[in-house]
Amino acid sequence: MKTITNILFFILVMLVIGCHEQHDPRIHLREEIGSDTPGTNIVTRIVSHAFSALIGEGIEITEAITQRNDTGFLEVHINGYNRSYQTRRFRYKVEWLDKNILLIQSRTSVWLPASAMGKSPFSLKAVASRPEAENFRMDTKKWE
Repeated sequence: MKTITNILFFILVMLVIGCHEQHDPRIHLREEIGSDTPGTNIVTRIVSHAFSALIGEGIEITEAITQRNDTGFLEVHINGYNRSYQTRRFRYKVEWLDKNILLIQSRTSVWLPASAMGKSPFSLKAVASRPEAENFRMDTKKWE
């Protein structure tokens, strides 16, 4: 009996691994176009969306890249992913810091609106207002 259980478990694992499809990340198929997933299937969608809201899935930042542009100003490129099924609207503010990690006062350090569609990547870009900027900090808050 234990051997049969192990064999069935092995077959189930191989089936799950084999059915996982890798898509080109440059191509985004909308729900009506692509194949059903547990989140888009008409039967399981209600449960998966409710579970997503229940556990509080939301936005995660996956990468922050800084570089100097051609004019010598610091740029930051933020990449992230919205793990929720719902579009997340939020505000963000980028503040620039000098070499002593002191805040550079700027009129451009204001709360800006942003949104990320459900189960989708998103990106943000900010450019420092002064060439003395050496680093940054970014804050986010709920859209109100």
